[in-house]
Amino acid sequence: MIAATVGSAVGLGNIWRFPYEAGVHGGGAFLIVNIIFVLLLGIPVICAEFLIGRHSGADVCNAFSRFKRGRSWRFIGWMGLCASILILGFYSVVAGWTVYYIIQSIQGFEHVHNADDLHNMFVQFSSNGWMPLLWTVVFLAINFLVLIRGVEKGIEKMSNILLPALFVILIAFTVNSLLLPEAGSGLEFLFKPDFSAITPSVLLGALGQAFFSLSLGLGCLITYASYFKPETPLVKTASISALLDTMVAILAGMIIFPAVFTFGQEPAAGPQLVFEVLPSIFMNMPGGMIWSILFFVLLFVASLTSTISLFETATAFLIGRGIKRFKAVCITMAVVLCLGVVCSLSFGPLADATIFGFNFFDFSDYVSSNILLPLGGMCSSIFVGWIVERKVVNAELLGTSTSTFKLAVVKAIIFSLRYIAPTGIGLVFVFGLL
Repeated sequence: MIAATVGSAVGLGNIWRFPYEAGVHGGGAFLIVNIIFVLLLGIPVICAEFLIGRHSGADVCNAFSRFKRGRSWRFIGWMGLCASILILGFYSVVAGWTVYYIIQSIQGFEHVHNADDLHNMFVQFSSNGWMPLLWTVVFLAINFLVLIRGVEKGIEKMSNILLPALFVILIAFTVNSLLLPEAGSGLEFLFKPDFSAITPSVLLGALGQAFFSLSLGLGCLITYASYFKPETPLVKTASISALLDTMVAILAGMIIFPAVFTFGQEPAAGPQLVFEVLPSIFMNMPGGMIWSILFFVLLFVASLTSTISLFETATAFLIGRGIKRFKAVCITMAVVLCLGVVCSLSFGPLADATIFGFNFFDFSDYVSSNILLPLGGMCSSIFVGWIVERKVVNAELLGTSTSTFKLAVVKAIIFSLRYIAPTGIGLVFVFGLL
């Protein structure tokens, strides 16, 4: 189950979202702030969600009620469930794009000769209406086939195969990018921080990225932890998940930015970075078609490991209310498909329909990543830090260990959950919205 948990964190948030967020927010400074948030806030909040999940053994909306004085905190679970469904709506659309780009890569991007052609291709495709919907449905169908097989035969088995494959492709790409002529400029952009560039917007972006990438505040970590065995070390598992997740994000940056600088592209290209900029780079590389296929296969694999965990959150919720797995998966798929249709069409026929100035795709991304996830993480921190009985916290995080080092680590985690995480998340959240 640990591989599935790591897989839930490693996804588009690392390979698609992190590079464009880092590019937009100045590179090195964003990376440093993001790592600080992962260490000070991310790992403790992962531990909190693991603790809630394993101790309760329940779905995200029932988990809090299994604790003494926890019934009035059930809103956290409902908030996480809503966030996971909202994210699945736009996430599945982007994942559908990756399937389409795998096909285009195999065909060698016919009739595409330069960056302008790629831009026009992406715009025409994303605004087409039915074409993006077709690939979104294809991606959802693949999720369906995995989910109906259950946790062990479907999710866990899939994660054990796909996660190692993802790392192999990542390392191959990283080696190739480091051999490019302007690799040094790309690495300098990623690793040399300009702290004067840090603004409330950068802080909120880094916080949102950390929570989005680590799957915090969504309920999927609570759901997966409900399947953990009693002997599973929660702190160690949380640290490994955060470490591997951050490593994948950094590797993605090391892949993309050397290529961007070598071929004179713009690092602050935004969400379309991997769909417009990178294909133009592949077209100018030796063996570019192979690299393009591998890259979009990488994106697809990363997408699948994450969406499976998000779907399982809602599926487990329905199963906990007496609905059979097959029917629960079908209901969840139907809801996500409806949201996916609206998100996909927001680039085409529904482009002029806005909510507070956002199209529905961007609104779903902003509300989930910058509001629901941080709030969910902050509330989970407060719940475990202040509401859950200390003997329960110690029993779950320490187990039978009497190690002085582990005791010190657990004390630091509790301190963070009580003071650092709620305060830090609250301040960044408030200043970012001003």
